[in-house]
Amino acid sequence: MLRTPQHVGPSRLHIHLAPAPTPPGRTFPLVLLRACRPRQWSKNLLVLAAPAAAGVLGRPLVAAQVAGTFVVLCLISSATYLINDVRDREQDRMHPTKRLRPIAAGELASSTAVRIAVLLAVLGVAGAVAIRPTLGLVAVGYLLLTGSYSMWLRRVFVLDILVIAAGFVLRALAGGVATDIYLSRWFVLVTASCAVFLVAAKRFAELREQGSRGTGRPSLRRYSVAGLHLMMLASASAASAAYVGWAFTRPAHHVWYGLSIVPLLAWLLRYSVLIGSGAGQAPEELILRDRTLLLLSVAWGVLFLGGVYVGR
Repeated sequence: MLRTPQHVGPSRLHIHLAPAPTPPGRTFPLVLLRACRPRQWSKNLLVLAAPAAAGVLGRPLVAAQVAGTFVVLCLISSATYLINDVRDREQDRMHPTKRLRPIAAGELASSTAVRIAVLLAVLGVAGAVAIRPTLGLVAVGYLLLTGSYSMWLRRVFVLDILVIAAGFVLRALAGGVATDIYLSRWFVLVTASCAVFLVAAKRFAELREQGSRGTGRPSLRRYSVAGLHLMMLASASAASAAYVGWAFTRPAHHVWYGLSIVPLLAWLLRYSVLIGSGAGQAPEELILRDRTLLLLSVAWGVLFLGGVYVGR
């Protein structure tokens, strides 16, 4: 956390907010890769959800379609990250960690970033159409959604959370569309509820940090800790109820699915505790660094896949 003593003069403050210098020896491909935020690509693994639940991931054609969809979403999401960072470059320079992003730090020119973003978006949509024409529609819809968020919707109270959550749902939908798998209402409801929970938790963490540091998203001014906590509780409850309803209505192997409820509920509880302790601004990092969350994720995966594949 960056703190500036009250007695520090304007010149000293200017040094704190200036773009970070470019480290020597860093090549353009590496700078571009960092600007594309490869850590965020883990979110695109949601394309595995539908084919995994249907038990068809072992089929060569399905595996190829899923892999191609993952690449497509990485291209498209990176395009949106580049545009978003170009738009936010001045604000990012005032943030203790975002100021290190390549565009805010001056390592990658804004004009170059925009051109590359357009190229990535075109390649992503073209790749989606090649996999399945309807997937191309999902890709375009994702671009429109994220573009609207960057330009306007991120400033709209509550809607900013719902739009990001919709992005998660579209990722899962892309996996189903690419492999021609029907997505049940239970699947969509669990995915949407869990997405709202994660995004609300992220806002909760950001609001707490903004209160201690004084900078952050403009939209946070309309949120309250109590309101975001209530949204987290409601979305976690909806996700749990939907998953339980789904698990006990399976025609076979309901014991495996029933047992998988336990690590899911424990995961949501553990995540809530970590958020309450001050973590959670970067969900993907929190999940990968916390051993308990990782173990619960593995336990859920084993039980869930056991229900899908055992007895086939």
